[in-house]
Amino acid sequence: MEFHKYYANGNDFIIFKSDDLDSKYLSSLAKKLCNRYSGIGADGLIAIKTEENKDYDFSWGFYNQDGSSALMCGNGARAAAHFAYLNNLAKEKMSFLTGAGIIKASIFDDDFVEVRLTKAKIIHENLVEFGNVFCLIDTGVPHLITLDGVQNYNEENAKYLREKYDANVNYATFKDGAIYVRTYERGVGETLACGTGMSACFYYARMLKLVDEKAIIYPKSNELCEVSFKDDYLYFKAQAKKIFSTTLDC
Repeated sequence: MEFHKYYANGNDFIIFKSDDLDSKYLSSLAKKLCNRYSGIGADGLIAIKTEENKDYDFSWGFYNQDGSSALMCGNGARAAAHFAYLNNLAKEKMSFLTGAGIIKASIFDDDFVEVRLTKAKIIHENLVEFGNVFCLIDTGVPHLITLDGVQNYNEENAKYLREKYDANVNYATFKDGAIYVRTYERGVGETLACGTGMSACFYYARMLKLVDEKAIIYPKSNELCEVSFKDDYLYFKAQAKKIFSTTLDC
């Protein structure tokens, strides 16, 4: 079986074509292959299934490093779109089915990929935890966000909040027109980037009128990302690159 390692702004993924999306098998495979010591190593595993459907080009199964499934992943979605385009599974503009719904993606020059996320939903505002004010927002997966500053990030606090709210946890700083984000993700821990998390931080900053319809965002990897708001949807754009391919018996 051929597997492809992808990198997207600090997140890394293992992507492959699959004839089915059996959850038990994919969960087990994710734990095996995503292990950074005994496997390929990655934040998540993405199985791509092509099928005849007039509404989308393909569907996916997404699994975190610990084998848990996720409805959506912004950086993973961009990596999956790049993979589909390179392997002639979809054209430059495509749609694909995730657990969060249909995602639209566009391929640009220099490996830039933009995805249109599902519509953001405010779940709860003005949550106070550890002296910081948070907002719970769903951008395909739930995100707990504070704009009180990345300097307040604390691993133990983030882990506690992740379990309490069953959400990814984001600490963000708004500075000189840009947003800086650190994210603790379900099923992984702190990662170098989170696409849906950065998009949720932008959405929250826009709610507070700190940004207009577009902003530059830097995750922990310090790589440039762009989030915009058009026609009631969030658009997330950044680079996604294939690192290598390998064949394994699984």
